[in-house]
Amino acid sequence: MEIREFAERVLLRPDLATKLAAVEPPITDERPGAAARHLEPARPENLQFAPRRTAPAMPAPGAFRDPARRAVAHHIMANHELQALEVMAWTLLAFPDAPAEFRRGMVDIIADEQRHTRMHRERAAMLGVKFGDLPVNCYIWKKAMSFSSVLDYVAGLPLVFEGRNLDHTIEFAEAFAAAGDERSASLMRVIHRDEIGHVAFGIDWLRKLKPLEQDEWEAFESHLHWPLRPCKARGEVFQHDARLAAGLSQEFIERLAEAEDQ
Repeated sequence: MEIREFAERVLLRPDLATKLAAVEPPITDERPGAAARHLEPARPENLQFAPRRTAPAMPAPGAFRDPARRAVAHHIMANHELQALEVMAWTLLAFPDAPAEFRRGMVDIIADEQRHTRMHRERAAMLGVKFGDLPVNCYIWKKAMSFSSVLDYVAGLPLVFEGRNLDHTIEFAEAFAAAGDERSASLMRVIHRDEIGHVAFGIDWLRKLKPLEQDEWEAFESHLHWPLRPCKARGEVFQHDARLAAGLSQEFIERLAEAEDQ
């Protein structure tokens, strides 16, 4: 299967089963095609982006004793993962001239995001909420529409959204465990391990693509578009060791930890 064909299937086919279907080997990239910037992903009717503020907010961890609130949390996170893989497919179509190694790596990460979506969807259903029963937001997708280069993508999605998830996955794992839901906690720990690899992909390509005259932090900051900024790349409890495992430098990690919300 051509990478472009796979990206178009993920982004432009509305049915969820097709969007979450694995790429069909062998994977080739002989016809990347012309750049195409699609305004919205195709989605089934029950997963169309809802008007602002109509999607449910993430329940507070203290509410997780209630299985219904845990189901809402998984539903929200399934949509986050679905948006992430749609943004990745969008990136493959928007920047067909990106290095071949980057594009192949993106296909592997999309596979992880497909699996994460299925995991959250299935857990939400087990807790009583089918994916699509609740309105869903478009926050990640809308922020990605400001990406004008591969470096914008690398700074914004792997290093901000997935970087922040290094913290959130552990925060949710602990909250689920405290509520007695070890199955949900284990799911979050699996995703945490995957996110380390995704952040590693991001910092590796930041280093490969940035101008020689910029250091890593300067390149990172210069490719973020408001409201994305360094402080958005962390959660409540900063996972220093996870960032080291992802290959971030000690200096980069310290600057992330100290970044102010401006």
